[in-house]
Amino acid sequence: MPPAPPAVVKAAALLAKAARTRAACPPVRDLFDVGDIEGAYAVQQLNVRRGLDAGRRIVGRKIGLTSGAVQAQLGVDQPDFGALFADMAVPDGGEVAAGRLMQPKVEAEVALVLGRDLPHPRCTVVDVLRAVDFALPALEIVDSRVQGWDISLVDTVADNASCGLYVLGATPVPLTAVDLRTVTMTMTRGGGTVSEGTGADCLGSPLNAAVWLASALAERGDPLRAGDLVLTGALGPMVPAMPGDQFEARIQDLGSVRVRFATEGARQ
Repeated sequence: MPPAPPAVVKAAALLAKAARTRAACPPVRDLFDVGDIEGAYAVQQLNVRRGLDAGRRIVGRKIGLTSGAVQAQLGVDQPDFGALFADMAVPDGGEVAAGRLMQPKVEAEVALVLGRDLPHPRCTVVDVLRAVDFALPALEIVDSRVQGWDISLVDTVADNASCGLYVLGATPVPLTAVDLRTVTMTMTRGGGTVSEGTGADCLGSPLNAAVWLASALAERGDPLRAGDLVLTGALGPMVPAMPGDQFEARIQDLGSVRVRFATEGARQ
């Protein structure tokens, strides 16, 4: 494999240092030509490979920027994807230690777990329906290694699609028992509603998002495989999380999922 271009190496180093020190870095987009999404994915791949070399384990992928509300929040206009590692998982109802993330925000999603591979670059909804073993409600806790969430599409792609942590509900639901396009979602913080949406707010349906991801990864020669977890993208606006916050998302026909953020005094 040829050595990575200097811009890719520098951007990857900046983001890796920010993750390691919990001190956010400036945006990396100025290291690349405007709109160089492939350069940004090269940065992501370099840091993912370093994670694997350090003993981390990939368990699936996340799709980002599927909600129009989230795209508007971040000023971008297309989806992206990132890698999910096993050490990003938080148990349902679990606690995120203070200081573990830098600028966390929470969004509610539909998670899919695959029972079959999706190897075709021109994936269809039928392919996804056949491949999905079950669905779960999920909370994604996104985080940015870039100062103040000052990101473009290049920045978030390079930063592993702003992955942070994720929480999965505990009861698997077969797709025959739910219409993912019409499900409604309500997310609360401390009992008050802070985000709402429907399955249609995720690229028209979480299934459409999964088709996009499966096709994109297959085209890159790294397809989704049986057993993979797929976070299909936000159903409503993401919400900043502060120490002491407790979030719960309820998704129609899928159930609920919860997480809490430790107070500063509980820092580990």
